[in-house]
Amino acid sequence: MREITKFYIDGQWVEPTELNLVDVINPATEKAAGHVALGTAADVDAAVDAARKAFTTWSQTSVEDRVNILNAVVAEYQKRMPDLAAAVTEEMGAPSGLSNNVQVPIGLAHLMTAAAQLPTFTFSEDRGTSRIVKEPIGVCGFITPWNWPLNQVMVKVAPALATGCTMVLKPSEIAPFSAAIVAEIFDAAGVPAGVFNLVNGDGPGVGAAISSHPGIDMVSFTGSTRAGIEVAKNAAPTVKRVSQELGGKSPNVILDDEDFAANVAGGVAAVMMNSGQSCNAPTRMLVPAARLAEAAEAAKSVQDTLTVGDPSGDVRLGPVVSEAQFDKIQGLIERAVGDGANVVFGGAGRPDDLPTGYYVKPTVFSDVTNDMEIARTEVFGPVLVMIGYDSVDSAVEIANDTEYGLAGYVSGKDVDEVRKVGSRIRAGSISLNGAQLDPVAPFGGYKQSGNGREWGDYAFDEFLEVKSLLGYDA
Repeated sequence: MREITKFYIDGQWVEPTELNLVDVINPATEKAAGHVALGTAADVDAAVDAARKAFTTWSQTSVEDRVNILNAVVAEYQKRMPDLAAAVTEEMGAPSGLSNNVQVPIGLAHLMTAAAQLPTFTFSEDRGTSRIVKEPIGVCGFITPWNWPLNQVMVKVAPALATGCTMVLKPSEIAPFSAAIVAEIFDAAGVPAGVFNLVNGDGPGVGAAISSHPGIDMVSFTGSTRAGIEVAKNAAPTVKRVSQELGGKSPNVILDDEDFAANVAGGVAAVMMNSGQSCNAPTRMLVPAARLAEAAEAAKSVQDTLTVGDPSGDVRLGPVVSEAQFDKIQGLIERAVGDGANVVFGGAGRPDDLPTGYYVKPTVFSDVTNDMEIARTEVFGPVLVMIGYDSVDSAVEIANDTEYGLAGYVSGKDVDEVRKVGSRIRAGSISLNGAQLDPVAPFGGYKQSGNGREWGDYAFDEFLEVKSLLGYDA
């Protein structure tokens, strides 16, 4: 059993102001894997005080000093990668292969990218007689989710460290194990006291205290659009900067050519990674209406590869993260059937051989229209819908007919056509012909998928204020 009963504040592990422990449930067993203490506004106050004190000196460090600290964090992170992978598998159910090969390495990639890009980042420039400088914004509050715990922590922490900010992190109380190891990594790397602080807790107890705190200058949140709206409301009275990466219902436009079947199969596999619990998953597959039946057959060719089971074994999909998530997904699947969607494979209920654990059948629906609930709601599970289109123009129209705009996907033989279609999709990150995510490319959403950008040096600007020194060179 893992016991996380203390918070990391001002360079040391401290007792919470009030001890309130809750179970952390292993989604594969439905049993407690450990306990985590839930913080209060008083704990946030202590962390903010430490961060404000540390900001005085950390904000004045040189680029070289911050590069050295980032590289020290990288070295300590590399030592703890097996521990991090085991924690991720236990806390949120990612298969061990995914934890070891993707979940943990992507956090490392963001740290390494920040360290590599920091030396050449332009913090000042001269325009006429004025000097324009970029300065760290101050104390940052980070509220991160459970689905990609290390990725979501590091896309905030790495650029904040790089730009001279200090921070208070609230990881998800559902998946707090890996974040506790991150605090140990930062301590071992010699990150100065107060620069990085961790307070565990839930949204009402700690998240709201962070987003509304007058001593926090910027809040960065990743999670649902619903929760993001509450964060923005809480932040508004203090007029702090708010950066958000929220929900998605990303379109995947499969063009009409001889690569059609392979592109359909690839799209199905992409949705199922991480048991569909990715905000940028290509969950709406748009195919030529005349080829819907063919698309369904191509999808079936992938079914046998989508093995579901104990995440410590050799499987493609583990459980979804919680009972609440399981119930939500089941309800959406059942209502989709009632709305007339055709089940290609999968459907409601657990896999027959897995009576325990929050396991969901990988599910593909065909004959879906874009006005159905299953086509408009972010399921956050291993569920894909196929929607027919009559022309490329109608495909683009359907792709953009959503309140979200986080990601989009386009596949086809004609590269020029793929590029043209991709440029017309209103979303922040468009993958062309199966291109993988790039840690130096900005990531973030249009519309209700959020604001601001993470990843690479584009993330640096989220943590910087711009100052004009007039007459600097008069």
